[in-house]
Amino acid sequence: MMTDTGEQTRLQAIDWAIATHDPDFSDWDGFARWLEADPRHTTAYDQALAAGAQVAELSAEVRPARPQAANDEDRIAHRSIVRRRWLGGALAASLLAVIAIPAWQMRPQPYSVTTAMGERETVDLPDGSRIVMNGGTTLALDRRYPRYARLETGEALFEVRHNAADPFVVETGDVQLVDAGTAFNVARVDGSLDVAVSEGVVIVNPKAENVRLPAGRRASITGVHAAIIVSDVPVDQVAGWRSGRLSFSGTSLAHVAAALERGLGARIAVDPSIAARPFSGVVQIAGRDSAAVASIAPVLGTRAVKRGDGWELVGDNAQP
Repeated sequence: MMTDTGEQTRLQAIDWAIATHDPDFSDWDGFARWLEADPRHTTAYDQALAAGAQVAELSAEVRPARPQAANDEDRIAHRSIVRRRWLGGALAASLLAVIAIPAWQMRPQPYSVTTAMGERETVDLPDGSRIVMNGGTTLALDRRYPRYARLETGEALFEVRHNAADPFVVETGDVQLVDAGTAFNVARVDGSLDVAVSEGVVIVNPKAENVRLPAGRRASITGVHAAIIVSDVPVDQVAGWRSGRLSFSGTSLAHVAAALERGLGARIAVDPSIAARPFSGVVQIAGRDSAAVASIAPVLGTRAVKRGDGWELVGDNAQP
């Protein structure tokens, strides 16, 4: 996440480093829970503090020294106390100058967030919107334009805080989606796009086709410059992957396999001879159990064959 998840951990560590140096800080229980949630949190927090301490030390070294009588012990003691206090202040200031400022102003404003297959990530945006990412997904975001996202590949649910004066825009491939008070799921795999709306309205390509999708409708686009095909979708099936419930309607086995990959974290190929075969139905998956592919395959009218560290879906009558 720029390193993705690592980047979010670093930003959280920066926030905690600044907060815990505030004399009025009181959320020690929350801070302890954050540290215990992941062993990497402690390392990130220590690094944030070290960055501030290093600058404080450097600042102290370059501060001009004043002449002092060698036998003036009282003044020496006083100077030592003042220097310690100044160093403490410099450390607190450096946490803001070296840590807080880079968190927004000194780093590149565009950034990317990526999830591995089988991994999920939630991105909270400054306007109150949030993006829930499925596995195998890459998003491009921009701190200067927090109401914009680009889905490079994969699948994500967008839960948008509506603002008619500043619509939230999602781009993927050459398609633009504009919200009108919305929760919608977007999946992009190998140039094909699926948009399903569970709340509000999404406008697909407002400057071209201008297709409006209300809740319970979906749009599918297969290939570059292909027509937008609109169909119904049960609202409770939109982003069903969050609960492990994958719903398909006339979906090619190639795209079904891609959906299973995102959820299970397993490499799943499809024999080219059946890759275009359509499948309609519901598949339930649980956790990151790659062995589940073998039990799911018959539901798809296929057979799963182990290939190295992944699987291949083949026809029932295919040779081993």
